[in-house]
Amino acid sequence: MSDQRPIEAAEDPLTAELLAVALAAAQRAGALLRDGRPADLGVAATKSSPIDVVTEMDLAAEKLITGYLAEHRPDDGLLGEEGAATEGTSGVRWVIDPLDGTVNYLYGLPTWAVSIAAERDGETLVGVVEAPMRGETYHAVRGGGAYAGGRRLACRPSPPLDQALVSTGFNYVAEVRAHQAEVAGRLIPLLRDIRRSGSAAIDLADVAAGRLDGYYERGLHPWDLAAGDLIAREAGALTGGRPGEPPSGALTVAASPGVFTPLQRLLDEHGAWHD
Repeated sequence: MSDQRPIEAAEDPLTAELLAVALAAAQRAGALLRDGRPADLGVAATKSSPIDVVTEMDLAAEKLITGYLAEHRPDDGLLGEEGAATEGTSGVRWVIDPLDGTVNYLYGLPTWAVSIAAERDGETLVGVVEAPMRGETYHAVRGGGAYAGGRRLACRPSPPLDQALVSTGFNYVAEVRAHQAEVAGRLIPLLRDIRRSGSAAIDLADVAAGRLDGYYERGLHPWDLAAGDLIAREAGALTGGRPGEPPSGALTVAASPGVFTPLQRLLDEHGAWHD
């Protein structure tokens, strides 16, 4: 799929440069992860719990991305899931998830992605979600729309809430996950159905692409949502946290406009924002 139109559509030279760098870094990391996965891939480390894992390929992909950014944008800051963190002097910060959906990747499931966003003064300018096993690259620039390759994305027309297909995710800490399951159980009778992909970045891209009516999750980090949040918003979706708040670790909600408000209200009423 060609990325030429979106890069040309980014009128600001800085934004165009950031998008080109993000696309190149994400596609290189995606190819490494797709083609370099060892047959005996195992767990290299754990994070919040014994089932919240890191593989050697997470680390290799982040090293590739940070090396590429250091070469092409050496004055920028970095925030990466696997530990990369520098302040930078340019006012631009890259927010990187080198492998979103690590457990899927570990098990050989195809739903995983590379997520790269560029922020300036706390505002996301560029977002890229590379999904190699789908053969798709989702990307957006602030004010310039969201794309998959050269195809402009638009979120799905809003159905009534009881006909909405909504995705979610679950924490790796057992007590938190149990409460999330209770919330999901209360929501299921009120929706068309619930899905769980295992990748926040792909869920947000799927809202943008019209494959989901909505998505919510508690416990996301900046690298999980920075790129996907911009892509969803540029495709016409609404995003937020609790009513009146932006997306955060407490709660992230993204949905087509007619689904967003009733879904957000239900999530707030059912305590989806706390453990």
